Parts: sequence; structure tokens; C-alpha cells
Amino acid sequence: MAMMVKDPGTRIDFEFDWAAACPAGQAVAASDWAVWPDEPDGVAVAAMAHGLARAMVTLEGGIAGRVYRVTNRVTMTDGQIEERSMAVRVEER
Repeated sequence: MAMMVKDPGTRIDFEFDWAAACPAGQAVAASDWAVWPDEPDGVAVAAMAHGLARAMVTLEGGIAGRVYRVTNRVTMTDGQIEERSMAVRVEER
């Protein structure tokens, strides 16, 4: 699982490239993002979008000293479902 660091006062963009996971002729049909733990003032999804082979998210907030798991779940046009996660450590910078 990848690890990234963010300041609690910043908004950051991140994306997963799903091209290698897409079977020939398939694309990302739907994408959803989740953060765990889901807590007041924790890291939150501010915006999300997806293209044919990428899923993008904008993250905001977070409590300094905490680590959050951010998970992207996509559904391909053929119905396959894939999931990837990353860790986000929140630090004052």
C-alpha cells in the first residue's frame, strides 16, 4: 500500500491509474472513494471523478498524527470490480 503525507490544512489531488487492470477494450465505468477511519475533522473526500482508465480524488482535512486508509473501488465496463488503497499520514508542516 502506498503512503503519502498531507498537512491538515491542505487539499490534495491524487489518482490511481487503472490502465494495467483494464482488460483489453474495457474501461472504468464507476468509481467510489472511502476513508477509514471516518471521524469528525478527519481526512475527507472533497471531490472525485474518473476517466476511462483513471480515478481521481481530492482529499482535505485530517488530524495531525493520524494515519488514514483511502480506498478506491472501481467497476469496469464488463462488470469486474477492483479495489486499491493507500495510507495518508497527516502531519503539520
